[in-house]
Amino acid sequence: MNRSILDKLISYVGLALAAVLLIAGILMTTASGFIKGQVHDQLASQRITMPSGPALDALGNAEDKAALEPYAGQMMSNGDQAKAFADNYILNHMNKSSGGKTYEEVSGEFMRLPDKTTEEARQMGELRQSLFMGNTLRGMLLNAYAFGTMGKIAGTAAIVAYVGAAILALLAFLGFRHSRQTT
Repeated sequence: MNRSILDKLISYVGLALAAVLLIAGILMTTASGFIKGQVHDQLASQRITMPSGPALDALGNAEDKAALEPYAGQMMSNGDQAKAFADNYILNHMNKSSGGKTYEEVSGEFMRLPDKTTEEARQMGELRQSLFMGNTLRGMLLNAYAFGTMGKIAGTAAIVAYVGAAILALLAFLGFRHSRQTT
């Protein structure tokens, strides 16, 4: 096979791959923007203000406080804030109110109570309800975090695809140029 023909063939394949990567980059950029916008809009519509000042000091856990401090006083609008709020604020309050017991454990204890009309049963029922609501909110916020993370990954993958497309296009150009110089 003629070297010039081989150079052209390889260059056309490189151009085709560059086009595929370019299209993939565009799709991933679109997905990243859509996800970021949806996460922002859904969280911002809840008007959750990240804890600050006394609310942070009341946590009593330096690790939780450190995770929330970068967002203190901000309106929640991204997945990282949602994760910090879910794992370091809501969970902190849930653990304090239940003595570290999960919803499942408290619910099991409540269901085993023979008389649900006692003061103990009423308090345990309220704790059970509070833990259920806390778990539900945590789940929704952690979903926002997961989608936000997927958006970041798609954005990074888009950049990699654009760089790959540019490199392949450059190599294809050089291949075509070389095919003209080769007999």
